[in-house]
Amino acid sequence: MSAEKPPMELGKGAVNLDKAGFLDVRATSYEQLEQLRRRPYALTGEVNFIQEEDTRLETTRARLANVLRRHEELKERLSRDSDKMIFERLQKEFEAARAAQTEEISLDGEQWNEGLLATIRERVHMEADRKAMSSQTSIPPDTHFHAKTTYRIKNKVICCLEGARIGIQYETSFAGEPCEIYHCVLESKSFLEKMTVIEHTVPFFLPIREAENDLLSSSAIKFIDHVGELLQSYVDRREQVRLIKELYGNQIGELFHSLAYNWIEFVLEDFDCKVTVSLRYADLVSVLPSRIRVLAWPVHPLKKILVGDRKGSGAALAQSIPSRLSYAEDALRTMSLPEAYAEIVLNMPRVLQQMFPQLGGA
Repeated sequence: MSAEKPPMELGKGAVNLDKAGFLDVRATSYEQLEQLRRRPYALTGEVNFIQEEDTRLETTRARLANVLRRHEELKERLSRDSDKMIFERLQKEFEAARAAQTEEISLDGEQWNEGLLATIRERVHMEADRKAMSSQTSIPPDTHFHAKTTYRIKNKVICCLEGARIGIQYETSFAGEPCEIYHCVLESKSFLEKMTVIEHTVPFFLPIREAENDLLSSSAIKFIDHVGELLQSYVDRREQVRLIKELYGNQIGELFHSLAYNWIEFVLEDFDCKVTVSLRYADLVSVLPSRIRVLAWPVHPLKKILVGDRKGSGAALAQSIPSRLSYAEDALRTMSLPEAYAEIVLNMPRVLQQMFPQLGGA
């Protein structure tokens, strides 16, 4: 007579095999039954969680879109028609001054100094006084005063304008191509009094008034140069963003920036991971970011948990944590945005495959 087969362990409980060798389900442990009973509800809960998360994301996107729309409306209101009229009037005045010039002197770094600016200030006041006197008495013309000289230093042109005013025209550029022209007009009641900004066409979001308060009374040269740096750096940052949108717009899912382009964020979605790029600039005269964060997020990590084995859920959850792409951050720290973008995209598939091998080919 053959001996009975010992009970076979399954989980924490013990079950018996009947004479035909089939599993006696009635002997299955209570814990296993509870696991089987709870599993559909757990899966349903995870699905509901994903749906709730998607709803929250859509709500956030809708709110952000509304903020951006209001942002553009505010920008349009602040860029009033009166500002455009000021630009057109000043542009004509600067063109007339340059057309009447008898000489344009190009200055190097050492020649552009406070002494030269003091000479220009003295000249415009003497010219204004001479015109005021000539309107009252008959004074023969002086060829010295009829000489019209403008000065060029890098991207700035300094003109003597009517009414004892000094005009600075800033000519911005990007990649060797000319961009916008901006103006700033300085005036003082007398040669001994400090100068003030009476008109300008600098964008309202650049701090020209702060620069006037901090620099103009102590060093007009530093003020003029600083405004030029503000304008050129702003144009550089703006044009870099425009260029990546133009060249790689099909890969960029979302892109946000401040008015001065000193805060830029965008998302790359043309890969198995969502890559978020965040750039902060230390100040408004910087053209390379100082704070950079590039993160790679596996696409739909919660959905990967659902379709994966429950035993591997812990690993899948760990894989859903974003990873920093240090090579991308290094590129953005040392290259212009379009150059860094090309470098990042070129190496992205290989790097993502190494970081997230479970995703397959990028």
